[in-house]
Amino acid sequence: MRRQHLGGNVSVISRRDGRQREGGLLDRLAGWVLLLEGWRRVVLTIAAGALCTFALPPYNFPAVGFVGFPLLVWLLDGVVVDPGRSLIRRMAPAFVTGWLFGFGYFVAGLWWLGAAMLVDAAAFAAFIPLAVLGLPAILAIYYGLAAVLARLVWGDSALRIFALAGAFALFEYLRAILFTGFPWNEIGVMAAPVPLLMQTSSLVGVHGLTLLAVIVFSSPAVLIDRRGRGPVLVVASALLIFHLGFGFWRMQVNPTEFVENVRLRVVQPNIEQSLKWEATQAESIFDRHIRLTEARAEPSTVPGATIALSSDTKAPAIGAALPPPKTLVIWPESSFPFLLTERPDAIARIADTLQPNETLIAGAARIEGPDIATSRVYNSVYVIDDEGEIVAARDKTHLVPFGEYLPFQEFLEGFGLSQLAEMPGGFSAGAARAKVALDGAPSFLPLICYEIIFPGEIDVGTAETRPGFLVNDTNDAWYGATPGPYQHLRLAELTSVAVGLPLVRSANTGISVVNDSYGRQIGGLALGSTGTIEVGLPRAGAPTLFARFASLPFWLAFAITWAAAVVSRLRMRARID
Repeated sequence: MRRQHLGGNVSVISRRDGRQREGGLLDRLAGWVLLLEGWRRVVLTIAAGALCTFALPPYNFPAVGFVGFPLLVWLLDGVVVDPGRSLIRRMAPAFVTGWLFGFGYFVAGLWWLGAAMLVDAAAFAAFIPLAVLGLPAILAIYYGLAAVLARLVWGDSALRIFALAGAFALFEYLRAILFTGFPWNEIGVMAAPVPLLMQTSSLVGVHGLTLLAVIVFSSPAVLIDRRGRGPVLVVASALLIFHLGFGFWRMQVNPTEFVENVRLRVVQPNIEQSLKWEATQAESIFDRHIRLTEARAEPSTVPGATIALSSDTKAPAIGAALPPPKTLVIWPESSFPFLLTERPDAIARIADTLQPNETLIAGAARIEGPDIATSRVYNSVYVIDDEGEIVAARDKTHLVPFGEYLPFQEFLEGFGLSQLAEMPGGFSAGAARAKVALDGAPSFLPLICYEIIFPGEIDVGTAETRPGFLVNDTNDAWYGATPGPYQHLRLAELTSVAVGLPLVRSANTGISVVNDSYGRQIGGLALGSTGTIEVGLPRAGAPTLFARFASLPFWLAFAITWAAAVVSRLRMRARID
Protein backbone atom coordinates (compact mmCIF):
# COMPACT_ATOMS: atom_id res chain seq x y z
CA MET A 1 0.00 0.00 0.00
CA ARG A 2 1.31 3.48 -0.88
CA ARG A 3 0.19 6.86 0.36
CA GLN A 4 0.76 10.28 -1.12
CA HIS A 5 2.50 12.62 1.31
CA LEU A 6 3.28 16.30 0.92
CA GLY A 7 6.89 15.41 0.31
CA GLY A 8 6.16 12.96 -2.49
CA ASN A 9 5.52 9.19 -2.75
CA VAL A 10 6.97 7.40 0.25
CA SER A 11 6.63 3.97 1.75
CA VAL A 12 4.56 3.74 4.90
CA ILE A 13 6.85 1.04 6.29
CA SER A 14 10.26 2.52 5.56
CA ARG A 15 9.76 5.93 4.06
CA ARG A 16 13.12 7.35 5.08
CA ASP A 17 15.46 5.11 3.08
CA GLY A 18 13.12 4.10 0.25
CA ARG A 19 13.25 0.36 1.01
CA GLN A 20 10.72 -2.03 2.47
CA ARG A 21 12.25 -3.58 5.56
CA GLU A 22 11.41 -5.34 8.75
CA GLY A 23 12.43 -3.18 11.69
CA GLY A 24 12.37 -3.33 15.43
CA LEU A 25 9.52 -2.68 17.79
CA LEU A 26 9.66 1.09 17.28
CA ASP A 27 9.58 0.66 13.49
CA ARG A 28 6.59 -1.62 13.70
CA LEU A 29 4.78 0.75 16.06
CA ALA A 30 5.40 3.69 13.73
CA GLY A 31 4.21 1.68 10.76
CA TRP A 32 1.06 0.67 12.61
CA VAL A 33 0.31 4.29 13.52
CA LEU A 34 0.91 5.49 9.95
CA LEU A 35 -1.54 2.91 8.60
CA LEU A 36 -4.35 3.70 11.03
CA GLU A 37 -7.60 4.87 9.48
CA GLY A 38 -11.14 5.70 10.54
CA TRP A 39 -12.25 5.66 14.14
CA ARG A 40 -9.04 3.97 15.35
CA ARG A 41 -7.00 6.90 14.08
CA VAL A 42 -9.43 9.36 15.69
CA VAL A 43 -9.31 7.61 19.06
CA LEU A 44 -5.52 7.33 19.09
CA THR A 45 -5.07 11.01 18.18
CA ILE A 46 -7.41 12.19 20.95
CA ALA A 47 -5.76 9.78 23.40
CA ALA A 48 -2.28 11.08 22.52
CA GLY A 49 -3.36 14.61 23.38
CA ALA A 50 -5.14 13.55 26.57
CA LEU A 51 -2.11 11.54 27.68
CA CYS A 52 0.06 14.67 27.59
CA THR A 53 -2.03 16.30 30.32
CA PHE A 54 -0.49 13.95 32.87
CA ALA A 55 2.62 16.12 32.54
CA LEU A 56 0.59 19.02 33.97
CA PRO A 57 -0.28 19.71 37.62
CA PRO A 58 -1.28 18.02 39.80
CA TYR A 59 0.23 14.90 38.18
CA ASN A 60 3.58 16.38 37.07
CA PHE A 61 4.74 13.35 35.09
CA PRO A 62 6.47 14.81 31.99
CA ALA A 63 7.60 11.41 30.72
CA VAL A 64 4.20 11.06 29.02
CA GLY A 65 5.36 13.70 26.54
CA PHE A 66 7.82 11.16 25.15
CA VAL A 67 4.81 9.06 24.15
CA GLY A 68 2.21 11.62 23.15
CA PHE A 69 4.36 13.70 20.82
CA PRO A 70 6.02 10.82 18.91
CA LEU A 71 2.51 9.50 18.27
CA LEU A 72 1.54 12.92 16.90
CA VAL A 73 4.59 12.97 14.61
CA TRP A 74 3.75 9.55 13.20
CA LEU A 75 0.09 10.47 12.83
CA LEU A 76 1.12 13.50 10.79
CA ASP A 77 3.50 11.29 8.79
CA GLY A 78 0.50 9.14 7.97
CA VAL A 79 -1.70 11.96 6.69
CA VAL A 80 -3.16 11.04 3.30
CA VAL A 81 -3.00 13.79 0.67
CA ASP A 82 -4.41 13.95 -2.85
CA PRO A 83 -1.99 16.15 -4.87
CA GLY A 84 -4.75 16.98 -7.33
CA ARG A 85 -6.87 18.82 -4.77
CA SER A 86 -6.72 22.46 -3.71
CA LEU A 87 -4.32 23.51 -0.96
CA ILE A 88 -7.15 23.77 1.58
CA ARG A 89 -8.34 20.24 0.87
CA ARG A 90 -4.78 18.94 0.95
CA MET A 91 -4.26 20.50 4.35
CA ALA A 92 -7.59 19.38 5.82
CA PRO A 93 -6.32 15.97 7.04
CA ALA A 94 -3.42 17.63 8.86
CA PHE A 95 -5.79 20.13 10.44
CA VAL A 96 -8.09 17.35 11.64
CA THR A 97 -5.14 15.48 13.13
CA GLY A 98 -3.90 18.54 15.03
CA TRP A 99 -7.42 19.46 16.09
CA LEU A 100 -8.14 15.98 17.48
CA PHE A 101 -4.85 16.02 19.40
CA GLY A 102 -5.72 19.45 20.81
CA PHE A 103 -9.27 18.43 21.64
CA GLY A 104 -8.00 15.51 23.71
CA TYR A 105 -5.42 17.74 25.39
CA PHE A 106 -7.83 20.52 26.31
CA VAL A 107 -10.75 18.31 27.38
CA ALA A 108 -8.48 16.29 29.68
CA GLY A 109 -6.71 19.42 30.91
CA LEU A 110 -9.69 21.75 31.38
CA TRP A 111 -12.62 19.50 32.35
CA TRP A 112 -12.58 21.10 35.80
CA LEU A 113 -14.06 24.31 34.35
CA GLY A 114 -17.40 22.56 34.65
CA ALA A 115 -17.07 22.71 38.44
CA ALA A 116 -17.57 26.48 38.33
CA MET A 117 -20.97 25.93 36.71
CA LEU A 118 -22.07 23.78 39.65
CA VAL A 119 -21.67 26.56 42.24
CA ASP A 120 -25.00 27.93 41.00
CA ALA A 121 -26.23 24.82 39.23
CA ALA A 122 -29.75 26.13 38.71
CA ALA A 123 -28.45 28.98 36.59
CA PHE A 124 -25.38 27.50 34.91
CA ALA A 125 -25.49 23.67 34.87
CA ALA A 126 -26.98 23.68 31.37
CA PHE A 127 -23.81 25.36 30.11
CA ILE A 128 -21.41 22.70 31.39
CA PRO A 129 -21.06 21.13 27.91
CA LEU A 130 -19.98 24.52 26.55
CA ALA A 131 -17.23 24.76 29.17
CA VAL A 132 -16.09 21.14 29.11
CA LEU A 133 -16.40 20.44 25.37
CA GLY A 134 -17.10 23.72 23.60
CA LEU A 135 -14.08 25.67 24.84
CA PRO A 136 -11.67 22.77 24.15
CA ALA A 137 -13.12 22.48 20.65
CA ILE A 138 -12.34 26.15 20.04
CA LEU A 139 -8.86 26.03 21.59
CA ALA A 140 -8.04 22.92 19.55
CA ILE A 141 -8.30 25.05 16.40
CA TYR A 142 -4.91 26.52 17.30
CA TYR A 143 -3.35 23.06 17.31
CA GLY A 144 -5.12 22.18 14.07
CA LEU A 145 -3.63 25.25 12.41
CA ALA A 146 -0.24 24.43 13.93
CA ALA A 147 -0.38 21.00 12.31
CA VAL A 148 -1.24 22.60 8.96
CA LEU A 149 1.68 25.01 9.21
CA ALA A 150 4.04 22.20 10.16
CA ARG A 151 2.90 20.06 7.22
CA LEU A 152 3.54 22.93 4.81
CA VAL A 153 7.26 22.48 5.47
CA TRP A 154 7.12 18.80 6.46
CA GLY A 155 10.14 16.98 5.12
CA ASP A 156 11.37 13.43 4.87
CA SER A 157 14.12 13.90 7.45
CA ALA A 158 14.21 14.00 11.22
CA LEU A 159 14.21 17.80 11.04
CA ARG A 160 10.45 17.71 10.53
CA ILE A 161 10.07 17.79 14.32
CA PHE A 162 11.56 21.29 14.17
CA ALA A 163 8.65 22.25 11.94
CA LEU A 164 6.25 20.83 14.52
CA ALA A 165 7.98 22.66 17.37
CA GLY A 166 8.02 25.99 15.53
CA ALA A 167 4.39 25.70 14.49
CA PHE A 168 3.21 24.79 17.99
CA ALA A 169 5.22 27.60 19.57
CA LEU A 170 3.85 30.15 17.10
CA PHE A 171 0.24 29.19 17.67
CA GLU A 172 0.71 29.00 21.44
CA TYR A 173 1.95 32.59 21.19
CA LEU A 174 -1.18 33.52 19.23
CA ARG A 175 -3.38 31.68 21.74
CA ALA A 176 -1.94 33.94 24.43
CA ILE A 177 -2.89 37.19 22.68
CA LEU A 178 -5.87 36.67 20.34
CA PHE A 179 -9.44 37.25 21.56
CA THR A 180 -8.19 38.52 24.96
CA GLY A 181 -5.83 35.52 25.17
CA PHE A 182 -6.02 32.23 27.05
CA PRO A 183 -2.52 30.75 27.51
CA TRP A 184 -3.66 28.14 30.03
CA ASN A 185 -1.67 24.89 29.98
CA GLU A 186 0.67 25.88 27.17
CA ILE A 187 2.77 22.93 26.01
CA GLY A 188 5.83 24.52 27.62
CA VAL A 189 4.29 23.94 31.06
CA MET A 190 4.81 20.21 30.48
CA ALA A 191 8.57 20.81 30.65
CA ALA A 192 8.49 22.63 34.01
CA PRO A 193 7.14 20.35 36.76
CA VAL A 194 9.61 21.56 39.43
CA PRO A 195 11.51 24.81 40.09
CA LEU A 196 14.77 23.47 38.66
CA LEU A 197 13.04 22.97 35.30
CA MET A 198 11.34 26.39 35.38
CA GLN A 199 14.56 28.38 35.11
CA THR A 200 14.78 28.32 31.30
CA SER A 201 11.66 30.49 31.26
CA SER A 202 13.84 33.32 32.60
CA LEU A 203 15.56 33.31 29.20
CA VAL A 204 12.85 32.60 26.63
CA GLY A 205 9.56 32.63 28.54
CA VAL A 206 6.96 29.89 28.43
CA HIS A 207 6.69 30.14 24.63
CA GLY A 208 10.38 29.27 24.43
CA LEU A 209 9.75 26.32 26.73
CA THR A 210 7.18 25.14 24.18
CA LEU A 211 9.84 25.11 21.46
CA LEU A 212 12.15 23.11 23.69
CA ALA A 213 9.42 20.76 24.91
CA VAL A 214 8.13 19.78 21.46
CA ILE A 215 11.63 19.10 20.11
CA VAL A 216 12.68 17.04 23.12
CA PHE A 217 9.40 15.17 23.55
CA SER A 218 9.16 14.39 19.81
CA SER A 219 12.74 13.13 19.51
CA PRO A 220 11.91 9.40 20.04
CA ALA A 221 9.90 9.55 16.80
CA VAL A 222 13.08 10.11 14.76
CA LEU A 223 14.97 7.13 16.19
CA ILE A 224 13.76 5.09 13.21
CA ASP A 225 14.75 7.76 10.66
CA ARG A 226 17.77 7.43 8.42
CA ARG A 227 18.07 11.00 7.19
CA GLY A 228 19.02 13.71 9.70
CA ARG A 229 18.54 11.52 12.75
CA GLY A 230 21.98 12.10 14.26
CA PRO A 231 22.00 15.91 14.26
CA VAL A 232 18.41 16.12 15.51
CA LEU A 233 19.05 13.72 18.39
CA VAL A 234 22.18 15.68 19.29
CA VAL A 235 20.21 18.93 19.34
CA ALA A 236 17.37 17.39 21.38
CA SER A 237 19.84 15.91 23.87
CA ALA A 238 21.73 19.21 24.11
CA LEU A 239 18.49 21.09 24.79
CA LEU A 240 17.53 18.65 27.53
CA ILE A 241 20.98 18.82 29.12
CA PHE A 242 20.93 22.62 28.96
CA HIS A 243 17.42 22.72 30.44
CA LEU A 244 18.57 20.62 33.39
CA GLY A 245 22.02 22.16 33.75
CA PHE A 246 20.95 25.78 33.54
CA GLY A 247 18.26 25.20 36.13
CA PHE A 248 20.70 23.51 38.50
CA TRP A 249 23.32 26.25 38.02
CA ARG A 250 20.89 29.14 38.42
CA MET A 251 19.46 27.79 41.65
CA GLN A 252 22.89 26.97 43.07
CA VAL A 253 24.35 30.45 42.51
CA ASN A 254 21.22 32.25 43.72
CA PRO A 255 20.36 31.17 47.27
CA THR A 256 17.24 32.57 48.89
CA GLU A 257 17.82 35.94 50.55
CA PHE A 258 15.37 38.04 52.54
CA VAL A 259 14.57 41.72 52.77
CA GLU A 260 15.61 42.94 56.20
CA ASN A 261 12.92 43.76 58.73
CA VAL A 262 9.95 42.93 56.48
CA ARG A 263 7.43 40.19 57.25
CA LEU A 264 4.59 38.70 55.26
CA ARG A 265 1.39 37.30 56.73
CA VAL A 266 -0.60 35.59 53.98
CA VAL A 267 -4.18 34.71 54.91
CA GLN A 268 -6.07 31.75 53.44
CA PRO A 269 -9.64 31.96 54.84
CA ASN A 270 -11.03 28.95 52.93
CA ILE A 271 -14.55 30.28 52.24
CA GLU A 272 -16.76 28.05 50.11
CA GLN A 273 -17.84 29.77 46.90
CA SER A 274 -21.50 28.96 47.55
CA LEU A 275 -21.30 30.97 50.81
CA LYS A 276 -19.04 33.78 49.68
CA TRP A 277 -21.74 36.23 48.62
CA GLU A 278 -24.50 35.15 51.00
CA ALA A 279 -25.64 38.24 52.92
CA THR A 280 -26.20 36.16 56.04
CA GLN A 281 -22.55 35.03 55.97
CA ALA A 282 -20.99 38.48 55.48
CA GLU A 283 -20.05 39.16 59.10
CA SER A 284 -18.82 35.62 59.67
CA ILE A 285 -16.59 35.79 56.59
CA PHE A 286 -15.16 39.17 57.57
CA ASP A 287 -14.61 37.94 61.12
CA ARG A 288 -12.63 34.94 59.88
CA HIS A 289 -10.26 37.22 57.94
CA ILE A 290 -9.79 39.36 61.04
CA ARG A 291 -9.10 36.43 63.37
CA LEU A 292 -6.56 34.93 60.98
CA THR A 293 -4.85 38.30 60.70
CA GLU A 294 -4.56 38.42 64.49
CA ALA A 295 -2.79 35.03 64.59
CA ARG A 296 0.65 36.65 64.20
CA ALA A 297 2.76 33.51 63.97
CA GLU A 298 1.23 31.98 67.07
CA PRO A 299 -1.03 28.91 67.19
CA SER A 300 -4.25 30.12 65.65
CA THR A 301 -7.51 30.06 67.58
CA VAL A 302 -9.43 29.48 64.34
CA PRO A 303 -10.60 25.84 64.20
CA GLY A 304 -8.58 23.86 61.71
CA ALA A 305 -6.14 26.72 61.12
CA THR A 306 -2.42 26.17 60.70
CA ILE A 307 0.53 28.52 60.87
CA ALA A 308 3.35 27.86 58.39
CA LEU A 309 6.62 29.40 59.57
CA SER A 310 9.87 29.79 57.67
CA SER A 311 12.79 28.04 59.31
CA ASP A 312 15.34 29.87 57.17
CA THR A 313 17.80 31.52 59.52
CA LYS A 314 18.25 34.44 57.14
CA ALA A 315 14.76 35.68 57.95
CA PRO A 316 15.30 38.52 60.44
CA ALA A 317 14.14 37.83 63.96
CA ILE A 318 12.18 40.38 65.97
CA GLY A 319 14.52 41.77 68.61
CA ALA A 320 13.04 43.04 71.86
CA ALA A 321 14.93 46.33 71.61
CA LEU A 322 14.06 46.86 67.97
CA PRO A 323 10.94 48.48 66.53
CA PRO A 324 8.42 46.00 65.12
CA PRO A 325 9.22 44.88 61.58
CA LYS A 326 7.15 46.05 58.68
CA THR A 327 4.44 43.44 58.26
CA LEU A 328 2.41 43.09 55.08
CA VAL A 329 -0.86 41.23 55.58
CA ILE A 330 -2.22 39.75 52.34
CA TRP A 331 -5.88 38.82 51.91
CA PRO A 332 -7.19 37.05 48.79
CA GLU A 333 -9.28 38.30 45.89
CA SER A 334 -12.77 39.59 46.78
CA SER A 335 -12.07 39.30 50.49
CA PHE A 336 -15.00 41.50 51.51
CA PRO A 337 -18.57 40.24 50.99
CA PHE A 338 -19.63 43.89 50.78
CA LEU A 339 -18.37 47.20 49.39
CA LEU A 340 -15.68 48.21 51.84
CA THR A 341 -16.03 51.94 51.22
CA GLU A 342 -19.67 51.72 52.31
CA ARG A 343 -18.73 50.10 55.62
CA PRO A 344 -16.77 52.56 57.81
CA ASP A 345 -17.28 50.17 60.72
CA ALA A 346 -15.35 47.47 58.83
CA ILE A 347 -12.52 49.88 58.06
CA ALA A 348 -12.41 50.86 61.73
CA ARG A 349 -12.17 47.22 62.76
CA ILE A 350 -9.30 46.69 60.31
CA ALA A 351 -7.52 49.67 61.88
CA ASP A 352 -8.04 48.18 65.35
CA THR A 353 -6.70 44.82 64.17
CA LEU A 354 -3.56 46.09 62.47
CA GLN A 355 -0.73 46.80 64.86
CA PRO A 356 1.75 49.64 64.31
CA ASN A 357 3.80 49.15 61.14
CA GLU A 358 1.33 46.63 59.68
CA THR A 359 -0.27 47.18 56.28
CA LEU A 360 -3.14 45.24 54.73
CA ILE A 361 -3.20 44.35 51.02
CA ALA A 362 -6.67 42.99 50.26
CA GLY A 363 -8.74 42.11 47.22
CA ALA A 364 -12.07 43.93 47.05
CA ALA A 365 -14.72 45.22 44.69
CA ARG A 366 -14.33 48.96 44.05
CA ILE A 367 -17.13 51.17 42.81
CA GLU A 368 -17.10 54.47 40.92
CA GLY A 369 -20.52 56.07 41.06
CA PRO A 370 -23.57 56.34 43.30
CA ASP A 371 -24.61 52.67 43.33
CA ILE A 372 -23.81 49.27 41.79
CA ALA A 373 -26.63 49.37 39.24
CA THR A 374 -25.48 52.60 37.58
CA SER A 375 -21.75 52.66 38.36
CA ARG A 376 -18.55 51.08 37.14
CA VAL A 377 -17.37 48.27 39.39
CA TYR A 378 -13.76 47.09 39.45
CA ASN A 379 -12.07 43.98 40.76
CA SER A 380 -9.39 45.69 42.79
CA VAL A 381 -6.69 45.56 45.43
CA TYR A 382 -6.77 47.99 48.36
CA VAL A 383 -3.76 48.95 50.46
CA ILE A 384 -4.86 49.94 54.00
CA ASP A 385 -2.47 51.27 56.64
CA ASP A 386 -2.58 50.71 60.40
CA GLU A 387 -4.76 53.80 60.87
CA GLY A 388 -7.46 52.47 58.57
CA GLU A 389 -6.65 54.76 55.66
CA ILE A 390 -6.91 53.40 52.11
CA VAL A 391 -3.55 54.62 50.80
CA ALA A 392 -3.66 52.98 47.35
CA ALA A 393 -5.90 50.99 45.03
CA ARG A 394 -5.22 49.13 41.81
CA ASP A 395 -7.81 47.70 39.42
CA LYS A 396 -7.68 44.46 37.47
CA THR A 397 -6.95 45.26 33.82
CA HIS A 398 -7.30 41.82 32.20
CA LEU A 399 -10.75 40.46 33.00
CA VAL A 400 -11.97 36.88 32.59
CA PRO A 401 -14.49 36.64 29.73
CA PHE A 402 -17.72 34.93 30.81
CA GLY A 403 -16.41 35.04 34.38
CA GLU A 404 -16.17 38.76 35.15
CA TYR A 405 -17.86 40.16 32.08
CA LEU A 406 -19.97 38.87 29.21
CA PRO A 407 -18.68 39.54 25.68
CA PHE A 408 -21.42 40.72 23.30
CA GLN A 409 -23.56 41.09 26.41
CA GLU A 410 -26.90 42.13 24.91
CA PHE A 411 -26.75 39.43 22.24
CA LEU A 412 -25.71 36.56 24.54
CA GLU A 413 -28.10 37.52 27.32
CA GLY A 414 -30.85 36.83 24.81
CA PHE A 415 -29.79 33.17 24.99
CA GLY A 416 -29.87 33.15 28.79
CA LEU A 417 -26.12 33.59 29.28
CA SER A 418 -24.55 35.77 31.97
CA GLN A 419 -21.14 36.10 33.57
CA LEU A 420 -20.41 33.91 36.61
CA ALA A 421 -19.60 36.86 38.87
CA GLU A 422 -22.75 38.14 40.55
CA MET A 423 -22.35 41.75 39.46
CA PRO A 424 -24.95 43.63 37.37
CA GLY A 425 -23.31 44.40 34.03
CA GLY A 426 -20.11 42.65 35.08
CA PHE A 427 -16.82 44.21 36.14
CA SER A 428 -15.04 47.00 34.27
CA ALA A 429 -11.38 46.76 33.29
CA GLY A 430 -8.87 49.05 34.96
CA ALA A 431 -7.11 51.67 32.89
CA ALA A 432 -3.50 50.69 33.54
CA ARG A 433 -1.34 48.37 35.60
CA ALA A 434 1.25 49.91 37.92
CA LYS A 435 3.32 48.96 40.93
CA VAL A 436 2.38 50.17 44.40
CA ALA A 437 4.92 51.95 46.60
CA LEU A 438 4.98 51.05 50.30
CA ASP A 439 6.47 52.75 53.34
CA GLY A 440 9.16 50.60 54.90
CA ALA A 441 8.98 47.79 52.33
CA PRO A 442 9.70 47.22 48.64
CA SER A 443 7.01 48.11 46.12
CA PHE A 444 4.80 45.37 44.71
CA LEU A 445 2.87 44.68 41.53
CA PRO A 446 -0.67 43.36 42.09
CA LEU A 447 -1.82 40.71 39.63
CA ILE A 448 -5.38 39.70 40.36
CA CYS A 449 -6.47 36.13 39.65
CA TYR A 450 -5.54 35.03 36.14
CA GLU A 451 -3.67 38.24 35.27
CA ILE A 452 -0.66 36.30 36.56
CA ILE A 453 -0.79 33.88 33.59
CA PHE A 454 0.13 36.63 31.10
CA PRO A 455 3.86 37.26 31.67
CA GLY A 456 4.10 39.04 28.32
CA GLU A 457 1.86 41.81 29.67
CA ILE A 458 4.04 42.48 32.72
CA ASP A 459 6.48 45.37 32.29
CA VAL A 460 9.10 44.86 35.01
CA GLY A 461 12.35 45.16 33.06
CA THR A 462 13.42 48.69 34.05
CA ALA A 463 14.21 50.40 37.33
CA GLU A 464 11.15 52.62 36.91
CA THR A 465 8.70 49.74 36.46
CA ARG A 466 10.32 46.93 38.43
CA PRO A 467 8.71 46.16 41.82
CA GLY A 468 10.18 44.21 44.69
CA PHE A 469 7.68 41.35 44.45
CA LEU A 470 4.46 40.15 42.84
CA VAL A 471 1.18 39.84 44.74
CA ASN A 472 -1.28 37.39 43.22
CA ASP A 473 -4.56 37.49 45.11
CA THR A 474 -7.07 35.03 43.74
CA ASN A 475 -10.21 33.06 44.45
CA ASP A 476 -10.04 29.51 43.08
CA ALA A 477 -12.94 28.33 45.24
CA TRP A 478 -14.99 28.09 42.04
CA TYR A 479 -13.09 24.95 41.05
CA GLY A 480 -13.07 22.98 44.29
CA ALA A 481 -10.61 20.11 44.72
CA THR A 482 -9.87 19.73 40.99
CA PRO A 483 -6.66 20.20 38.97
CA GLY A 484 -7.62 23.83 38.31
CA PRO A 485 -6.03 25.43 41.41
CA TYR A 486 -2.84 23.39 40.94
CA GLN A 487 -2.56 24.48 37.32
CA HIS A 488 -3.20 28.12 38.24
CA LEU A 489 -0.42 27.98 40.82
CA ARG A 490 2.03 26.50 38.31
CA LEU A 491 1.32 29.26 35.80
CA ALA A 492 1.84 31.87 38.53
CA GLU A 493 5.13 30.25 39.52
CA LEU A 494 6.35 30.25 35.92
CA THR A 495 5.57 33.95 35.57
CA SER A 496 7.44 34.68 38.80
CA VAL A 497 10.52 32.78 37.63
CA ALA A 498 10.35 34.23 34.12
CA VAL A 499 10.52 37.82 35.40
CA GLY A 500 12.75 37.08 38.40
CA LEU A 501 10.47 38.35 41.17
CA PRO A 502 9.20 36.72 44.38
CA LEU A 503 5.62 35.48 44.35
CA VAL A 504 3.28 36.24 47.26
CA ARG A 505 0.02 34.44 46.59
CA SER A 506 -3.11 34.57 48.71
CA ALA A 507 -5.82 32.22 47.44
CA ASN A 508 -9.18 31.98 49.19
CA THR A 509 -9.29 28.18 49.35
CA GLY A 510 -5.70 27.62 48.25
CA ILE A 511 -3.11 27.19 47.09
CA SER A 512 -1.42 30.08 48.92
CA VAL A 513 2.38 30.32 48.75
CA VAL A 514 5.36 32.56 49.23
CA ASN A 515 8.07 31.73 46.70
CA ASP A 516 11.43 33.32 46.06
CA SER A 517 12.43 34.63 42.63
CA TYR A 518 13.51 31.14 41.51
CA GLY A 519 10.35 29.24 42.40
CA ARG A 520 11.52 27.85 45.74
CA GLN A 521 8.63 27.72 48.18
CA ILE A 522 9.33 29.51 51.46
CA GLY A 523 5.90 28.81 52.92
CA GLY A 524 2.63 27.39 51.70
CA LEU A 525 -0.84 26.16 52.62
CA ALA A 526 -2.55 23.19 51.03
CA LEU A 527 -5.71 23.36 48.95
CA GLY A 528 -8.79 23.39 51.15
CA SER A 529 -6.99 24.33 54.37
CA THR A 530 -7.47 27.37 56.60
CA GLY A 531 -4.52 29.26 57.98
CA THR A 532 -1.77 31.82 57.71
CA ILE A 533 1.72 31.84 56.25
CA GLU A 534 4.12 34.09 58.12
CA VAL A 535 7.60 34.36 56.62
CA GLY A 536 10.18 36.91 55.62
CA LEU A 537 9.92 38.66 52.25
CA PRO A 538 12.31 37.09 49.70
CA ARG A 539 14.58 39.56 47.96
CA ALA A 540 13.98 40.22 44.26
CA GLY A 541 16.39 38.75 41.75
CA ALA A 542 18.11 40.70 39.00
CA PRO A 543 15.99 41.43 35.91
CA THR A 544 15.97 38.32 33.75
CA LEU A 545 16.56 38.17 30.02
CA PHE A 546 12.83 37.69 29.57
CA ALA A 547 12.01 40.63 31.85
CA ARG A 548 14.32 42.93 29.88
CA PHE A 549 13.59 41.81 26.33
CA ALA A 550 10.16 40.13 26.61
CA SER A 551 9.57 37.80 23.65
CA LEU A 552 12.64 38.78 21.61
CA PRO A 553 14.78 35.79 22.76
CA PHE A 554 11.85 33.50 21.94
CA TRP A 555 11.53 34.92 18.43
CA LEU A 556 15.25 34.40 17.82
CA ALA A 557 14.96 30.77 18.91
CA PHE A 558 11.84 30.38 16.78
CA ALA A 559 13.60 31.81 13.71
CA ILE A 560 16.50 29.36 14.04
CA THR A 561 14.14 26.41 14.53
CA TRP A 562 11.90 27.36 11.64
CA ALA A 563 14.84 28.05 9.31
CA ALA A 564 16.19 24.55 9.95
CA ALA A 565 12.80 23.04 9.07
CA VAL A 566 12.47 25.10 5.88
CA VAL A 567 16.00 24.23 4.72
CA SER A 568 15.25 20.55 5.26
CA ARG A 569 12.09 20.87 3.19
CA LEU A 570 13.91 22.67 0.37
CA ARG A 571 16.60 20.00 0.28
CA MET A 572 13.96 17.29 0.02
CA ARG A 573 12.30 19.09 -2.89
CA ALA A 574 15.67 19.46 -4.60
CA ARG A 575 16.25 15.71 -4.34
CA ILE A 576 12.80 14.97 -5.75
CA ASP A 577 13.21 17.43 -8.63
